[in-house]
Amino acid sequence: MTTATEKKNTARAKLSTYRQSPRKVRLVVDAIRGKKVSNALEILRFVDKRAAGPILTLLNSAISNAKDRGIKEENLYISKITVDEGPILYRRRARARGAAFSIRKRTSHIDLELSEK
Repeated sequence: MTTATEKKNTARAKLSTYRQSPRKVRLVVDAIRGKKVSNALEILRFVDKRAAGPILTLLNSAISNAKDRGIKEENLYISKITVDEGPILYRRRARARGAAFSIRKRTSHIDLELSEK
């Protein structure tokens, strides 16, 4: 159970329905989980994955939310970051003999929480 002081020293940001599969996004998220914010920003600038850009934007949004709450950026670290499965877009592809195979275009929900050390 979280106390009132813990809630005060946290900042959150959420990215919903990001159009990339959770499996691919988790590769980037695992690289920054538990890191200080300054280290995570450096890692995301040099990761060669498509998901790094939106996660970098999400992290900057969470940092801005923390500044609005009066928390200094130097004290922040990534306390919780999760990637959950979003809604799946179903498409059809024509195949031989009039058959249709389904294509699943997966989406992700990314939830980021920063805490103060």
